[in-house]
Amino acid sequence: MTEQPAEPSAELPGGLFAAGPPAELSARLAAAGLEPASVARVVRTALAEDLSGGADVTTVATIPAAERGVADLAARDAGVVAGLPVAGLVFMMVGAGQGPDLDLTVSYRVADGDRVSPGQVLMTVEGPLRAILTAERTALNLVCHLSGIATLTGKWVDAVAGTRARIRDTRKTLPGLRALEKYAVRCGGGVNHRMSLSDAALIKDNHVAAAGSVTMAFDAVTKLSPDLPVEVECDTLDQVEEAVAAGADLILLDNFTVPALARAVAVTAGRARLEASGGLTLTAAAEVAATGVDFLAVGALTHSAPVLDIGLDLVRAG
Repeated sequence: MTEQPAEPSAELPGGLFAAGPPAELSARLAAAGLEPASVARVVRTALAEDLSGGADVTTVATIPAAERGVADLAARDAGVVAGLPVAGLVFMMVGAGQGPDLDLTVSYRVADGDRVSPGQVLMTVEGPLRAILTAERTALNLVCHLSGIATLTGKWVDAVAGTRARIRDTRKTLPGLRALEKYAVRCGGGVNHRMSLSDAALIKDNHVAAAGSVTMAFDAVTKLSPDLPVEVECDTLDQVEEAVAAGADLILLDNFTVPALARAVAVTAGRARLEASGGLTLTAAAEVAATGVDFLAVGALTHSAPVLDIGLDLVRAG
């Protein structure tokens, strides 16, 4: 048998920032709706993939320990940026691991949610050069991925501009990255669906089949959790009428054609919010939104967004 590589440990030497990020960065993350200690755990796990086996051998071999430098994170393409404080935490965490006397600073040139142009500097890092280069790939992996989600979300938001519809994400997220990915959706102008299975109820076709009907499934959910919002997935207009009669707060219209969406809007007459879902495309977004639905559910925002190309440029060394 071929020997498989060992799984990286999520623990880094010294338990860096085990209690959470520094105060200023914690405040920045909290203001963005992120839990600082949870973000630190994600960053620590990501860094462990590179560093749990030891040091960055190339950087240690080529750069003296006392060498300092300045580097810029710069956009290579136009897009919407997201995750800069997360990237900043990567640099600070690696910098802290270089020693208490090697100060590393991060300066933000733009804010998450800003639209940026090719060549625009997003963030400047100054400190021990070993730390900057060791942290480079992990920081870029996170900020490029999150900015890609924000950029794709921004395109969908632009496509439905002038209508009442909002672009909403799903739970089709990478394990462990849901909070960050949904944050990136917000940076792009979208809104979030539920974060977990307990935030709200979503009665889907398999629940209806198991319960016996839309009404029976709705009654069972509201009996167990009377204070939760309840969304019902419907495949037909008859189910839409049944869901409205049952008292659903929100109805998910699964794979409805554009004419059928318009009929559903007329049938509900404002008694429930409507969410179009299934097979949606960016080119058809405006037509779908024009039917009067409240939301477009777009799983692709998180499961298929291409990264936004961002690079690190060394400005000065020594």
